[in-house]
Amino acid sequence: MPLTQKQKAAMLLMSLDTGTASQLLSDVKPETVRELAVELAYLDAAGYANTEQSLMYAKEFCSSLSMKGEFHVKDFLQEMLNNTVGTEKATQIQSDIKGLLQERDPFIPIRNSNVQTISEILKEEHPQAIAVVLSELTPKQSSGVLKLLDEEICRNVIARMTSQERITPEAKNRIAEMACDKLRKLKTSDGGTVQAHPEQSLRQVAVILRNLGMEIRDGMLKAIKDKDADAAVKVENLMVVWEDIPLITDRSLQTILRDIDAGKMAVALVKADEGIAMKIKTNISERMAQTLEEETALMSEQTSEDIEKAREEILELLRSKNANGDLAFMEQE
Repeated sequence: MPLTQKQKAAMLLMSLDTGTASQLLSDVKPETVRELAVELAYLDAAGYANTEQSLMYAKEFCSSLSMKGEFHVKDFLQEMLNNTVGTEKATQIQSDIKGLLQERDPFIPIRNSNVQTISEILKEEHPQAIAVVLSELTPKQSSGVLKLLDEEICRNVIARMTSQERITPEAKNRIAEMACDKLRKLKTSDGGTVQAHPEQSLRQVAVILRNLGMEIRDGMLKAIKDKDADAAVKVENLMVVWEDIPLITDRSLQTILRDIDAGKMAVALVKADEGIAMKIKTNISERMAQTLEEETALMSEQTSEDIEKAREEILELLRSKNANGDLAFMEQE
């Protein structure tokens, strides 16, 4: 998720002790503190707190940082607000945060529930409503929910997720309200139309299917193909994209990289993300690594088209292995 500057600042605050955070905010206007508090609470509720992103953004500000112990956002937020704006003002800010979070993202309570609970509240709902809710969950959650639903319902849900049907904000809010109301009853502890870009929606479906068993996955793909052949092809391709390489398990990637020409790999790695390049280089043999270095040293300047073509050839091999069930991914939250 691309973060705003305020969210990055909130990430930094998560990396500090409450005393230091309070000192940093001592001269900041109460309105700004309130905005940062909302962002901090949102990042926590949406599941972005205490992640590698927090450390990454902290490193932008600090030359070195020591993360000790488990971080509790709610305790940190309360103490920071008390020290910065006083107990009375802090209480007011805290009371506002819940409503602001609900207004910004009404699906947060659902997203924070376990898959069994989510499947329970959705199992009797219309496939369109289920599709909307699953679109707001992580791929891991969506896959888990689908595994617990009736097979026919799953087919209908996936078909609707791959369609380009527009959902109004009002409709999404009503669906979120319905799901949250059911959550409350279960006493679980745990301007215009809004629509993601069609490819983003298909990508989400692709990752969900990728997390399912091969038999179920292929059955879902067939159902999509019967309704929309073009969408099925796109979903198959979007199951493995260039940015997914770091998520592939080392063992399955090592086997595949043996079949890739070093020269082709050298071109594909031009201007590649550091994480992707490191993932590939640490999963090839010493001999191939040496050949890769030689190819890189001798390589002339490559055009964007050359780089894209080389990457696509590697992806075709990865997708073929994935279709055969020979590509394993690390669990994606």
